[in-house]
Amino acid sequence: MCSKKTTRFTRKRVISICAAMALMAIHYSVFAQDGIEGINEANMKVRSYFAAGTNLMYAVGALVGLIGAVKVYQKWNNGDQDTGKVAAAWFGSCIFLVVVATVIQSFFGI
Repeated sequence: MCSKKTTRFTRKRVISICAAMALMAIHYSVFAQDGIEGINEANMKVRSYFAAGTNLMYAVGALVGLIGAVKVYQKWNNGDQDTGKVAAAWFGSCIFLVVVATVIQSFFGI
């Protein structure tokens, strides 16, 4: 069991720690800034990655197009009946990647 002396000591310790934290919070809030510079810097950094991201999406689209062309050619040579569906699916995925890259670029005005 805790004695009264120990309980008082613990309470005083908790109160003093809370008071110190409150004083530190007040002290540091005086030096707080609005963050506009940080937001602008983050905006510029994200916009600088868009060109590389767009080129990456174009490269992935080209790679998907090549893989799709090989798959469609294999199905066509085997005489499969669903060659048209497979060709449309692969071609659609390539078009989707190119359109998404272009729309993102124009949406953010880059």
